[in-house]
This record gives sequence, C-alpha cells and structure tokens, in this order.
Amino acid sequence: MPAGFTRQRRYYAFSRFLRERFGARVYRVTIDAGFTCPNVDGSVAVGGCVYCDNRSFSPNRRLPRTTVREQVRRGIEILQRRYQADKFLAYFQAATNTYAPAEKLKKLYDEALDHPQIVGLAIGTRPDCVPDDILDLIENYARDRYVCLELGLQTMHDRSLDWMNRGHHFDAFIDAVGRCQGRGLDLCAHVILGLPGESREDMLATADALAGLPVHAVKIHNLHVVKDTPLEKMYERGEARMFERDEYVQIVCDFLEHLRPEMVIHRLSGDAPPDYLVAPLWCLDKPALLRAIHDELEHRDSWQGKKTRNEE
Repeated sequence: MPAGFTRQRRYYAFSRFLRERFGARVYRVTIDAGFTCPNVDGSVAVGGCVYCDNRSFSPNRRLPRTTVREQVRRGIEILQRRYQADKFLAYFQAATNTYAPAEKLKKLYDEALDHPQIVGLAIGTRPDCVPDDILDLIENYARDRYVCLELGLQTMHDRSLDWMNRGHHFDAFIDAVGRCQGRGLDLCAHVILGLPGESREDMLATADALAGLPVHAVKIHNLHVVKDTPLEKMYERGEARMFERDEYVQIVCDFLEHLRPEMVIHRLSGDAPPDYLVAPLWCLDKPALLRAIHDELEHRDSWQGKKTRNEE
C-alpha cells in the first residue's frame, strides 16, 4: 500500500490531510452568503439541478439569514464546544460561491477571514463560474493561506449533465482546471455516483478522467432524493433508482481504486437531514457506511489507487 495508508484507512482521508498540513485537527465552518446559481436564475437554465435543495446540505440555509461574520462566529462557537478545536476553514458552501462580481466576493471572503481562528478558505462553485478575474482574486488569498476551490463536476458524461439540468458540459470542467493551474489552489472535484443511465464502466470512466487531471481532491456523493425537488417526482414515478447500500459500497470501492493514491478524499457519501431525505435511508447511518467501505477494501486487500495506470 502507498505510504500513509493503513489496514484501517486505505484511502487518503481529508482529516489526515488537514492534520498533516496544519499540525492539528481543522474543521469547516459552513457559510451561506446568499448566492444563487446560473441554472436557477435563467442565465443558462432555470429550475436548478434536479437533485438540489440547498437547505438539505447547508445548515445555514435552514436558519434566518445573518452576516458572514456572524455565521463564522456562531459556527466556531458550536465546533469549539463539540470538538475543542481551535483552527477552522471558512467554507462557502451553498449554491455557487463565485457567482458575483469580484468586488462583492472580496468583501465576503475578507469578512470570513477576519476571524483569527480561520486558517483558510474552501469555496464551492461550478466550473463555468470561475472567470479569470475571479481566479486572480482567489489566487491572491492562496499566496499566504490554504485555499481549496471545489468544482462541481458530478460526472464526465454530458448526457448525464443534461439530465440533471447542469447547464454546462465536461469541457467546462477541463477548461476551469486548466486555468486554475499555477495559482496555488487545491482543486477538489465533486462527483455523484448512481446517476440514472450510468453503468459501472461510465462511473469508473469519470474516476479515470479525474486521475488523469491535475485535481488534488475528490468529494464523492451517492445520488439521493431530497423532498420538493424534480428528482423526488422522478423517483416517485420510478424513473430514478437509488443504490442499495451494498451496491454503493462496491462501486465506491471500485471508484477509489481508480483514483491516484495522493488525491485527498473529502467525503465518501452524500446525505441530507432526516426531515429532507426521501431515499435511500441507509445514507443516514454514515458510521455504518464508512465501516462497510473499510471492510470491503480490507476484504479485497485493496486501496485507493490500486488500479490507476501507474500502480498496475
């Protein structure tokens, strides 16, 4: 196995990366700065992604809107009480967090970084929403602190991107990754496994594509159904099937085997609060799912990167 992997942890977990980078445990403080998306407001489409309700994954979108400064203060207070932590990343999570003029973004990012315990930025966005002037701004922050730019790829297959109403294709991701090079940013790609019409080979093609690109990290989600979304109606009509847990364990282990071993794994599953989640209910028990993934990798005597080209 690659250096740093163990029998108990056969992939490069984000928690390990943060400990190595900062010498301590670091936690993300989620921020909702009130952004929208270009496939919501009509710029490229309307209605948003078929699976998305930002309230289901962004805690701050379920609360009365407050300033970025107050969200940071409140988030740190909660995490300190729960984990006794003292270092944090400001995570701009909900919607598209580069979808505004650079002057507005700078004000919001500066407000988050003003707290002395914030040691870096994580910015969630779309690959079609990172023009060069915004990348120039983000590069300035990366000169003296950790910055992770999270790009929503979801899949390399354009037919699936059309199905989910993304409003962009895989070439937008390739373009964004290329323009991010040399700027000191960590790039994290978001991926969804279990999209309708995608075979095991299709999903592994996405893994292989990522392994061949200068992307530093991956955030893996299982497709799941959230209330009051177009996907919920598709699911009710039998047009979209969710993985059983054992199926997902198999495919996520396959996916890990095809990623480079040095790529950081930010997460291995997606979920939503119980009052938002429709299916599959097994993703609510994240500890059990992670144990099943670890057990499957051990059963295979496998690890992240085992089937990448340079490992074969």
